[in-house]
Amino acid sequence: MDIESYERHERIERVESAEATENDLVTVAIPPDKPIGEALERVEEDRAEAKYIDTEGEDAAYLDALETLRQVLQHHETTPENGLVAYAGVVDGEVVEYVFDDLPTPVSEFVYERDNEFETELLEGVERSGKTFGLLVVERGGAALGLTENDDVQVVETFDSDVMGKTKAGGQSAQRFERERERQKEEFFESVGEEAERAFLGEHDAESSSATTDVDGLLLGGTTVTVEDFLEGDHLDYRLEEMLVGNPVSVEYASEQGLRQLVEKASDRIEDEERREMQATLDRFFDALGVGSSGGEGGSETARGDDEVVYGRESVEEALEYDAVETVLVSEGLPVEEVRDLRERAEAEGGDCVVVPTDFARGQRFHEAFDGVAAILRFAIE
Repeated sequence: MDIESYERHERIERVESAEATENDLVTVAIPPDKPIGEALERVEEDRAEAKYIDTEGEDAAYLDALETLRQVLQHHETTPENGLVAYAGVVDGEVVEYVFDDLPTPVSEFVYERDNEFETELLEGVERSGKTFGLLVVERGGAALGLTENDDVQVVETFDSDVMGKTKAGGQSAQRFERERERQKEEFFESVGEEAERAFLGEHDAESSSATTDVDGLLLGGTTVTVEDFLEGDHLDYRLEEMLVGNPVSVEYASEQGLRQLVEKASDRIEDEERREMQATLDRFFDALGVGSSGGEGGSETARGDDEVVYGRESVEEALEYDAVETVLVSEGLPVEEVRDLRERAEAEGGDCVVVPTDFARGQRFHEAFDGVAAILRFAIE
């Protein structure tokens, strides 16, 4: 989980737990194609009406919520790319606001609700990774290219193959037929590789190795023999080969159905890939400590391999003071303010910050045994 996802997760938990005794919590959701002004006008109208009617101050909490939302919406001149969801109200005597203007997926509908709880169904699916994977299915009769993000599948292109089927004829005619069939197959594979390059690497200079990729990984599927021939013929750009997520998957159809089948069969790989960077960093930390290290209130360890690490808040703080931190590891179980502080300090000296989830055994161990804070160092400190 990256730091932005972690902070979003923490805000969502607060929204879900908010509750009021009266219907004084207001939810506003604005899709990307709706102007901020429409929602702002609605808020201002309700605020003016409530102020006019409420002569005895009974709607003070509701008015506070509307005023807070008015300020939030005025702060946004235009609707964010994926829309905006804002919550405001009085919870336990305090005015609260939660604004989601950096959503990884678009808001689907306009919502304006007043209740004693916030409308949280709007945020379903928001916490998912948002990583985009390219999809490529190759079989004898055709090929299909697509994209998947959070289980959604988008078809980029499908096309048929002109490769002739097998013949039972013998002699020289069969040999000529087979040579022509092989030529057609190679031409088809070459065109598949070119389309995949355009779809997943974007426009670039073919001689340059510095192209920016549009996808975070590539899933390859198709009939086993055909996919093996495709890969062995070096028809796939080397950058895409390096992005392959595991081995090819057996898929029967070069169509939207085949792309969906590919995503379904590779779902575990996608989840593993989304955590790959975090897992690799955590591996470095545990490898440096050695098997069986249990940690304590704070300390450092000389690497068993090439890394020097420290753990515990006090030791990590000291390493940050020496500008010695390459990567800070923080548990998602820590307060968000603490995570944000460590991230900002690490990034100020050119380091990284990795958030470690607690929903698996080693992540839970990291949280409990090392106070949820550790660092991989650039150099050892005395």
